[in-house]
Amino acid sequence: MERVDGGGGADRGASADPRSAFVLSNLAEVVERVLTFLPAKALLRVAGVSRLWRESARRVLRAQRGVAWIAAGPADSGHPQEHCLVRVAARELENVHILPQTVLYMADSDTFISLEECRGHKRARKRTTMDTALALERLFPEQCHILGIVTPGIIVTPMGSGSSRPQEIEIGESGFALLFPQIEGIKIQPFHFIKDPKNLTLERHRLTEAGLLDNPELRVVLVFGYNCCRVGASDYLQRVIGTFSDMNVIVAGGQVDNLASLTSEKHPLDIDATGVVGLSFSGPRIQSATVLLNEDVSDEKTAEAAMQRLKAAGIPERNTVGFMFACVGRGFQYYRAKGNVEADAFRKFFPGVPLFGFFGNGEIGCDRIVTGNFVLKKCNEVKDDDLFHSYTTVMALIHLGSPK
Repeated sequence: MERVDGGGGADRGASADPRSAFVLSNLAEVVERVLTFLPAKALLRVAGVSRLWRESARRVLRAQRGVAWIAAGPADSGHPQEHCLVRVAARELENVHILPQTVLYMADSDTFISLEECRGHKRARKRTTMDTALALERLFPEQCHILGIVTPGIIVTPMGSGSSRPQEIEIGESGFALLFPQIEGIKIQPFHFIKDPKNLTLERHRLTEAGLLDNPELRVVLVFGYNCCRVGASDYLQRVIGTFSDMNVIVAGGQVDNLASLTSEKHPLDIDATGVVGLSFSGPRIQSATVLLNEDVSDEKTAEAAMQRLKAAGIPERNTVGFMFACVGRGFQYYRAKGNVEADAFRKFFPGVPLFGFFGNGEIGCDRIVTGNFVLKKCNEVKDDDLFHSYTTVMALIHLGSPK
């Protein structure tokens, strides 16, 4: 690009084409509009061209407030040396338009953890699990926090559009990564509490640091217990949730097989440990609702009736993510050999909202709405028995604010 010459006298300036002056005065706007077509990785590369491009690239990235995602399913499998989520993420991250600050990923435990591991070779399991997780983590920016878990089955919306049909993948290689950018007025914080038999005290300052206590803007907590088959693990999960269950927030999640990754930790993960992880969502612009599909919900009609209750919450559907946490005992067999019943029911009432989640070993949640200062069924009106379930499904909506 040629530099504009400021010399030459008044005659030269007077003879300049006024249209050129208009173009130059609007150069920043032109550059910014052009850069909006570039994905985030390309933006970071071209930001070094000049100060103008760098500032324009920053404005473009700040304007990208929507959640992005990467999805992988059985159609992407077939490479035994690499999990499909790692392979698809390596390709698709080149096309993502946001700069992720927080990443939540879930993958199936059957293939994320190899067959050799499942037969009890602990050293192989630890090595393979961490190698797969690290391969995925290396694809994301160093500054972002990554929380990864593995579960028996995955619920995922294919890439391309939130209106794509979500899939309940009960068996087979699959996974997804939800990418949350930095959103003005919203704070997403990862947390991790490891069960220590020698010290069962939950330190208040750690709960506060995670945004779970002394936080008037806390709206939603996604919470997952891992290795819950171990003695005392379920009790520990209930103790952790009990510290904030008397507040007026949405609590949703479940019990998963294992923790695969948490980059905010300063020490290596112990694959045999048991504990509680999750994300807290804070900010006055957040709106959320959950609905419980109990054992009485066993056909398409009753599943759709539950979605009608969720629809009645009136949560805005733009810039909203749906979550489905289902018991591994539900799904295809539970609905008399009919698959995708609950995901399809969700899509019928929320056709533009992407849906993600898992089939796990226990569900957390109840019917609840948190929107503005209005709360339906406060947490202190809900007993612990009403938050922890089996053979159920918890559906959740999280609205991350309307774009300004």
